[in-house]
Amino acid sequence: MFSGIVETMAQVVKIETEQTNKHFTLRNPFGEALSIDQSIAHNGVCLTVVKTEGDLYTVTAMQESLRLTNLDLLKEGDWVNVERSMMMGGRLDGHIVQGHVDQKARCIEAKETDGSWYYRFEYESTKEMIERGYFCVDKGSVAINGVSLTVCEPDIRGDKGYVSVCIIPYTHEETNFKYIEAGTVVNIEFDILGKYMARYLAQIKN
Repeated sequence: MFSGIVETMAQVVKIETEQTNKHFTLRNPFGEALSIDQSIAHNGVCLTVVKTEGDLYTVTAMQESLRLTNLDLLKEGDWVNVERSMMMGGRLDGHIVQGHVDQKARCIEAKETDGSWYYRFEYESTKEMIERGYFCVDKGSVAINGVSLTVCEPDIRGDKGYVSVCIIPYTHEETNFKYIEAGTVVNIEFDILGKYMARYLAQIKN
């Protein structure tokens, strides 16, 4: 489990394909402290460390993870947001993030607004997805590329859902939000508590 409070960014230094899997080798400031079998969130995707070498470490993404997330779009040299799993008894500074990305979203607007940054994203939305809790509510929580954020201006129109977030300068500079622009594909994980409630209501309705 994660909190959505990104620790740092990791740079992709090597990508290897093995059948339907991809192995990503990355470098980050706490790379030397990692151990095999440790869980790390990469752009919000929980991946297991399978190899370490100095400050480099390797994680593997399966076909399903590649299909649902933006990991398949990564190139060598790209930067991803990383967070180690929460420690029991620690503060939950963000919100409960599982590291199980629900789907991809696309940035449709990114702009600076007097010191802060405003982003708007669109994502696929269907009746079935809404019943599974794949939607946002105003002032609720959402994880975008693994960053815990407060929702503003949520909307659903036709087969598209929309969510906006505002980023303080620190978050903009310390995460890969500084590389996000209109057209960028990001990972989105909806609030787990909202998903439980939506699925319960769908069950009793049916």
